[in-house]
Amino acid sequence: MNDSANPPFIVVHPTGNTYVRNDLRALHEAGRLAEFLTSVGFSRDSFWANFPGPTGWRGELQRRAYDVPGNLIKTQPLREAVRLLAARAGWAGLTRHETGWASVDAVFHALDRAGAREISRQRGTPGAVLTYEDGAEQTLAAAKAAGWTGVYHLPIAYGPYARKIFQEEAERLPEWARTLQGDRDSPEKIARKERELELAGVVICPSQFVLDSLPEAARRTKRCHLVRYGAPPPPTAPPPDPRNKILNRPLRLLFAGALSQRKGLAEVFAALRLLNRARDVELVLMGRPCAPMEFYRAQNVPFTHAPPRANEAVLELMSTCDALVLPSLVEGRAIVQLEALSRGLPLLVTPNAGGEDLIVPGETGFLVPIRDPAALAEKMAWLLDHRAALPAMRAACRLQAEKISWAAYRRSLLAALGITC
Repeated sequence: MNDSANPPFIVVHPTGNTYVRNDLRALHEAGRLAEFLTSVGFSRDSFWANFPGPTGWRGELQRRAYDVPGNLIKTQPLREAVRLLAARAGWAGLTRHETGWASVDAVFHALDRAGAREISRQRGTPGAVLTYEDGAEQTLAAAKAAGWTGVYHLPIAYGPYARKIFQEEAERLPEWARTLQGDRDSPEKIARKERELELAGVVICPSQFVLDSLPEAARRTKRCHLVRYGAPPPPTAPPPDPRNKILNRPLRLLFAGALSQRKGLAEVFAALRLLNRARDVELVLMGRPCAPMEFYRAQNVPFTHAPPRANEAVLELMSTCDALVLPSLVEGRAIVQLEALSRGLPLLVTPNAGGEDLIVPGETGFLVPIRDPAALAEKMAWLLDHRAALPAMRAACRLQAEKISWAAYRRSLLAALGITC
């Protein structure tokens, strides 16, 4: 474990989402996880992971439970705990973007400082660190000074590249600018992303889109690896499909994620207006609004709004829909498209959603260009006019999901890190 050719890894991330959990699992199963440094986290068999408190808090704690031994988890809980409390209490000043004491950025930066301290404490021993965008600068700098391997997992398109897209979009559709989110990042935050990439020795990219977003110099001088996120397993025995009467009812299209133009929602509305077949389509928007609901209703396209929900409930909703539409401008590898695929939903997505490898045209869905509602409307019309093909497409989607499992992702990650089991 302490051999210099096989250094143990410290993993630094505040919330431990799906890909982080799989990074942890891969390293732990390979015997190479030394420590997981996070904000709030517990081993799955701990008291706190099974805390018998109010439902809301119990659910939040369970989301912070990890399949990692408790002695490998170190926490920095204060800012994240305040952030969660402030969000529930409506204390917006504490969580204000970038500047709030308990903002997401502040949580990341505090953990980044803790990661740097931990590496400095262990300086002189061989090691490696796995970091993530927006919380990596000081940790990677400390790793470089200590002679450690610094790995940078970039889950979304490189910041300066994405910023350019956001600026173009704000000029193209100014009424949608307030929903873009990424265009709010300050010059200092963008500069921080640049410094993080500069300090990294190894870069993990979940899609070709993310890899292509890197500067050419970084792709040439760093070890940049394409390690695609996986899909959850399809149900082993799917229940009778409630969608088998597709010929006699509207086509149910699902848009999932924040209701933002970063995910191409304006194109969805524009495509449906071009299609002009309102009676034939039912649009479901699942996600957090980024503007007052009146703004979306003013687009003159009927839809049903489904608020954000736990993952199991997301999968249940997907099972009631016929296709996922996600014409994103900037993603990494949108996990929602992988989840939809596992539930048999054909995909209408852009290359920027990071799922170009998922698409077999006419079988698992279609790729459409960004900012092209006419192309999106054409593919929607195809689904409407070929409804009899949907059962076979659903089966093809589930089969595709089986081929791109998270187990395959973990094997690919270890190979990228040069770890053999």
